[in-house]
Amino acid sequence: MERIEEGTLLWEPNEQQKVNSNIYQYMNWLKSHKKLHFSDYHSLWEWSVQEIEEFWESIWQYFDIQSDGTYESVLTTHQMPGAEWFSQASLNYTEHIFRNRDKHTTAIIHNSEIRKRTEVTWEKLYQDTTALQQTLMNLGVRKGDRVVAYVANIYESTVAFLATASLGAIWSSASPDFGTQSVIDRFKQIEPKVMVTVDGYSYGGKKFDRTAIVENIQAQLPTLEATIAIPYLNNNADFNHLKNVTLWDDAIKYDGNTILTYERVPFNDPLWVLFSSGTTGKPKPIVQSQGGILLEHLKALSFHVDLDENDRFFWFTTTGWMMWNFLVGGLLTGSTIILYDGNPAYPDKKALWKLAEDTSMTVLGTSASYITACMKEDFSPKESFQLSQLKSIGSTGSPLPPEGFKWCYDHVKEDLWIASASGGTDVCTAFILGVPILPVYAGELQCRGLGAKIESFTDEGEAKIEEVGELVLTEPFPSMPIYFWNDIDGSRLRESYFDMFPGVWRHGDYLKVTERGTCVIYGRSDATINRGGIRIGTSEIYRAVDQVKEIADSLIVDIPKDNGDSFVPLFVIMKDGYVLTAEIKHAIKQQIKTQCSPRHVPTDIYHAPDLPKTLNGKKLEIPVKKLLMGKPLDQVVNKGSLSNEKSLEYFLHFAKQEMY
Repeated sequence: MERIEEGTLLWEPNEQQKVNSNIYQYMNWLKSHKKLHFSDYHSLWEWSVQEIEEFWESIWQYFDIQSDGTYESVLTTHQMPGAEWFSQASLNYTEHIFRNRDKHTTAIIHNSEIRKRTEVTWEKLYQDTTALQQTLMNLGVRKGDRVVAYVANIYESTVAFLATASLGAIWSSASPDFGTQSVIDRFKQIEPKVMVTVDGYSYGGKKFDRTAIVENIQAQLPTLEATIAIPYLNNNADFNHLKNVTLWDDAIKYDGNTILTYERVPFNDPLWVLFSSGTTGKPKPIVQSQGGILLEHLKALSFHVDLDENDRFFWFTTTGWMMWNFLVGGLLTGSTIILYDGNPAYPDKKALWKLAEDTSMTVLGTSASYITACMKEDFSPKESFQLSQLKSIGSTGSPLPPEGFKWCYDHVKEDLWIASASGGTDVCTAFILGVPILPVYAGELQCRGLGAKIESFTDEGEAKIEEVGELVLTEPFPSMPIYFWNDIDGSRLRESYFDMFPGVWRHGDYLKVTERGTCVIYGRSDATINRGGIRIGTSEIYRAVDQVKEIADSLIVDIPKDNGDSFVPLFVIMKDGYVLTAEIKHAIKQQIKTQCSPRHVPTDIYHAPDLPKTLNGKKLEIPVKKLLMGKPLDQVVNKGSLSNEKSLEYFLHFAKQEMY
């Protein structure tokens, strides 16, 4: 695809689109209720991060948060870690899901490779959640107990989470494509009482029975007392070897009289435990609060994703990625959420676009890698599908290159709001993202999120504009972890985020904030390519390599040498039918030379059969780098965190043959 200049203006909202946006309504509310007048988004953002207590209190008031008790203060301290929000107030996340809903309208649309598309009303969702709450209570689940789920991205998973949260119990989920040890490494840390599980899943047209794996997992969970089993792959699945089994249909029998009750818990009590990818060592058990997630998701999904009851909100995800939690949060806005379980490229890359048409999707969330893959397939969704309802495409997981933005306008829809976003599991949100009242520039994220004081720091801790540096948060943020599970003295949490700049959250990404307030993410800061003292993000290299039509994917690492120089290998996967020739190597080097700089041309280029990626699809740059530097495999990567464990064999062989 033809290269496009980063920062090229691609789209602007018209006046009607601005006036109809949720954030515009909020600005009007601030004017009438708080006598605060903001002429544009950037002045609103400045206020939200300079007066963070006033801002987050306005969010509490604007969304009419239901609580017991009056909070003593919005924020106990600005010091990090240790800041607590809205102390003394008690609330419940699930309560805010079900309030003021039209019971006859659609709450969830779910679809998968092995199930037909089905729509579920708010009434049905309420009844199933109520019945499952009773089942959990009968199994002894109380406030603070852990309910873990080895489940596909299906309707039942959402019901199970909402019922768990309604009791003040703590949720944690893993996708059934996770391997046995990977799940044990997660769930064993938090000592669950109840497990919800499927019998298997389908991916790419292939069925995978997981009942034996579930049995092995349960054998390593001594605290587990009961199982709620969902026959998903096979209606006659055998769950007899699991602990104290209740089948799903029995677990959601509704008597017609019971009402859903809500255990209001302190604002800073746990809602769920998310886990880091665990590429090295055991995954970090990241605990986030009921109140912090509630406020952040209401803000982000209402103002930055612009959802309301007229929207149909989709994000391609699994239950093992924080985007599943974010997607379920769409219910807070009254919008319909769309769930899909399976391979997004099965039977071909058109699958998600067909889903968008069939469901009248208004917001399509996906990954940058999916968009670039569609781009390379050389097809136009707008020519095959009716996408008139689609108003926005969200992209996350890795930086979306400028050409990906342009492709969406050329091949999906001209009047389209592209919202590339960045955040992470650590905060369970995107804090650099979109907003419907700002223009879209190629390769740039529209804005820093409200209430998120994000800056780009030099190594010396200076905030800079128009310079690439470390992405940091210099003020507390409600959905930051309240702690890591079993991290009694907080040392692991401090080491993870506050080691480089004491009192300042270092996120680990490489960021530039522009003069106009947009942002560009250049990849992980610890994976940057440093040649002659000039650092460049890996995303810039990948963008250049993507221009070579014969290349399907690539991975680059920078291996320092004792003499101060470095060895920089580029590994590429070839498209079907192509081999890596001298001519293609030359074309790749020319692209990097002209689009990045001559000094960042790789030392050499190698054809790899596969690239190691996490279960969420992220390239393992740092583990590959450490492997090539001679580190033992078991110290470099937790193989259970990979989607393609065998891909490591090539790099192990490469390390032995090429590096020593």
